[in-house]
Amino acid sequence: QKSFNRHKKTNKKNMSDVQGVVFDQNAAVDTSFVKGQEQEKRCRDPAFAVLFYIQLVAITAIAVVYGRQPFQEALDTDDQNQNVSAGDFAGYIYAAVMMSGAAVVLSALMLSVMLRIPSFLIKASLIFVVVLSGLSAVAAVLSGAVGAAIPALIVFAIGLCYARAAWPRIPFATANLVTATTAIKSNCGVAVIAYFLIALTFGWNLLWILAVLGVFETTSTCTTDPQTGLETCDQLGSPLMFVLLISYFFTFSVLQNVVHVTVAGTVGTWWFVPEEGKACCSSGVYNSLYRSLTTSFGSICFGSLVVAIVQALRQMVHSARQQEGGILLCLLECIIACIEDIIEYFNKWAFVYVGLYGYSYFEAGKNVFSLFRNRGWDAIIADNLVGNALFLVSLVVGGLTGGVGIAIAATPILDDAAGNATLITFFIGFLVGLVICSVLMSVVGSGVNTVIVLYAEAPAEFQQNYPELSNQMREAWQKVYPGLV
Repeated sequence: QKSFNRHKKTNKKNMSDVQGVVFDQNAAVDTSFVKGQEQEKRCRDPAFAVLFYIQLVAITAIAVVYGRQPFQEALDTDDQNQNVSAGDFAGYIYAAVMMSGAAVVLSALMLSVMLRIPSFLIKASLIFVVVLSGLSAVAAVLSGAVGAAIPALIVFAIGLCYARAAWPRIPFATANLVTATTAIKSNCGVAVIAYFLIALTFGWNLLWILAVLGVFETTSTCTTDPQTGLETCDQLGSPLMFVLLISYFFTFSVLQNVVHVTVAGTVGTWWFVPEEGKACCSSGVYNSLYRSLTTSFGSICFGSLVVAIVQALRQMVHSARQQEGGILLCLLECIIACIEDIIEYFNKWAFVYVGLYGYSYFEAGKNVFSLFRNRGWDAIIADNLVGNALFLVSLVVGGLTGGVGIAIAATPILDDAAGNATLITFFIGFLVGLVICSVLMSVVGSGVNTVIVLYAEAPAEFQQNYPELSNQMREAWQKVYPGLV
């Protein structure tokens, strides 16, 4: 990160940057704002990093000490009731491994496809949403479900209006997607990091489940009905379950946001110092990951904890509504969901500045939104056409991987498999492909967010280092948002 800030200083005379004011000669107006600066090397928001490690150690200790017994009891029960051999499912395991490899290859190929037909993919994603809602409305009408048909028709009408309103913004979204995809392809090591952290997420899920089983086994009291012989156990207390849910969402969000911050730093290096950001395992990737796990880790934990508390509260209210019902609980869940969306929206942009310059959590959020407000870009950052296209790509890869599963089902590998091998392998392949591609697409999405921030404050550097991409972006942005670039 030091390197691209040094690069900015040494080239100041070559850019129209004087005392924090950037002048774009091609724009209709001059826009003044304060650019981000690299922060002093020290740990930001360290208390939240300490809190993260404390809860992680606590959950691990609970899982190790108390989680083994109920887990072993479950395994023993399965062994006693087992009616099929392990060989019946071995073929599915081999097939899942093969489909995982195919999904990684297909996801990588889709990056190249996205560079060649980005506009088509964004248009297709808009049409896909409208067609899907239309088919739902038709199905509801044909089935005679009037109660479901009316909301479906309303959603279809809203989808049509949205597609019509968003269609002129496709060149803008296309330019952002092409630039971000180019940066990620040049630093593909960030995708490897993302897959590794996703593997840690699966491990965390298992560890947390063991801890919950252990806590339940230790704190609950079970009674057996003498007449029916049924055993009834107390549920976990609400305060205890709330704390466990915070821990779960906290760790999950931290792992996700480490990827987001690492991508932001990597794209920043690619933007300012091309020679340090054009390799799979470039110094830009390494330095960005290092800062995400050290000096900026506390800021990541801070933002993740805020979201985790709201997510845990929403889950508690949702469980209560499922059991008791009532309009008040429904309204409360809706309000909490809105608060969660607002915080996640804030985090999405704040973590870009954390990754680029090493600001603390609150400073990063304040500075990046000040940047957008001063530039008049409030409408620009609300645009989500790229997200729709990335989701469609993930669905396509999921379907193709499911097709690979069908091909595998026709081989001798699954001759002894239990159940409908064709249907099961397609379902497994679809899920595997969807998850693996979604991980890579989330990296691209983080790259798009970073590109928007960097283009807001450093268009001159982009023009100097990547003139062809810069000209494409400038032309596309001026068509949609004239006078803002």
